[in-house]
Amino acid sequence: MKVSTRKVAIVGTGLVGSSTAYSLVNQNICDEIMLIDINRERAVGEAMDLQHCVDFTTTARTKVSVGSYEDCGNMDIVIITAGGPPKPGQTRLDTLEVSASIAKTVVQGVMASGFNGIFLVASNPVDIITYLVWKESGLPRNQVIGTGTSIDSSRLKQILSQHIDVDPRSIHGFVLGEHGDSSFVAWSHVTIGTKPFLQIIDEHKERFSDINLNEIPVQVQKAGFEILARKGTTYYAIGNALAYITRSIFNDDYKVIAVSAVLDGEYGMTDICIGVPAIITREGIKEIVELNLAPDEKVKFAQSNDVLKEYMTKIYA
Repeated sequence: MKVSTRKVAIVGTGLVGSSTAYSLVNQNICDEIMLIDINRERAVGEAMDLQHCVDFTTTARTKVSVGSYEDCGNMDIVIITAGGPPKPGQTRLDTLEVSASIAKTVVQGVMASGFNGIFLVASNPVDIITYLVWKESGLPRNQVIGTGTSIDSSRLKQILSQHIDVDPRSIHGFVLGEHGDSSFVAWSHVTIGTKPFLQIIDEHKERFSDINLNEIPVQVQKAGFEILARKGTTYYAIGNALAYITRSIFNDDYKVIAVSAVLDGEYGMTDICIGVPAIITREGIKEIVELNLAPDEKVKFAQSNDVLKEYMTKIYA
């Protein structure tokens, strides 16, 4: 009898890692969660707290334990949340050197265990750290996924829903590029109930006169820092995004999600990780979806690519 157990390791049990584990447990996405942290006692405490949730969940029991890199050989997914959070006045890119050093240690330890699953990366700057994980691991590009612009795309839908008064889940569209200040909204592909968003606001100019297409992308870019200024950091949304991608992998969903993916000719770009829509399956990234971008969107995408390439020279000269 073939037994298929869904096993996830989470490296880093800070607010993002613990929120991810909480989402995984509450949504019964996997059978086993293994927590790894340099502060082992913290990981033990989180595991105990999470185990006490089980009686209040609705379906299968999720086993939560504490482990180490050496125990990752039989894991299906390793989620990396450990990294250097931005300090006041910093951007995500300013945390690169600290996060890169941590990520290298993590990948080396995990790969030494014989791991051959999927890396799911949330550590910022996520696009560059995802690239680093791919290079250091030697895994095929489909097996290394960053959260990328998944959360930016979610923020876009939430902002638009406040203007249009429709459920965010009925809004379809993507933020592309860097998960950061050079991201952009692909307005040419934003739809509401399959109707192009640009057409909707053009047909109802007076009703939607408050919508500023130049301001909304800035709101999306700054949303994380608005939260950081008020509560110190963000963790609920990114934790749920990680759980969502994990579920899509395990369920072989073929969902299209904006993630940080390694490009090899798609959008005319190579040797870079950047936020694009991709089909997510049990294999990881099944296929990158190439949108037919408008001319101005192509320019913004190229600019975002240039920003990431410049910062990448700090770790890959």
